[in-house]
Amino acid sequence: MADYITENWLEIVGTISGFIYLWQEVKASIWLWLTGIVMPAIYTVVFYKSGLYADFGIQIYYIVAAIYGFLFWKFGKKNQDGDQLRIVHTTAKQAAVLCAITAVLFLPIYWILTTYTDSNVPFFDSTTTAMSIVALWMLAKKHVEQWVAWIIIDALSSGLYFYKGIYFTAVLYAVYTVVAVYGYKKWNMMERQQYI
Repeated sequence: MADYITENWLEIVGTISGFIYLWQEVKASIWLWLTGIVMPAIYTVVFYKSGLYADFGIQIYYIVAAIYGFLFWKFGKKNQDGDQLRIVHTTAKQAAVLCAITAVLFLPIYWILTTYTDSNVPFFDSTTTAMSIVALWMLAKKHVEQWVAWIIIDALSSGLYFYKGIYFTAVLYAVYTVVAVYGYKKWNMMERQQYI
């Protein structure tokens, strides 16, 4: 165990930052976006070394999205009362469009992984990556249903990371799965309280 910790200290630091990020996300704290820059910077190295190339690539997207999310939450569109962006529900039409975008994103990611890499998990790596791109956009726009997407992504990711031997990260994502259920309930409550 001591050898594993010594060899995987960067993964452990990434896992700790992941727990901080999750706590901030549940609270809908704007600081989640700053943690969201640090965590993916660490995981670019962890995932590349593990041969999870789509997960490696999406970390770069996460860094850019975290900058966007911070700026959007801080200075973005305000409602008619001049208040900051409110938590909202995804409409059926939006959900259909987001599902279609996820499918469209999956295809080239899968093709790249099967054509240009030695990935032995291209389907699951592509699936979680495509879904994560869309879910992060939903988080930036404060959609309650982003939690539903994260429940699926986190459960799949946890299994994938156990399979690839990234055990601390696998545990992190297993916890993410459980906390995402709580986050969904909490954001539903917060959404309702905005109008009281």
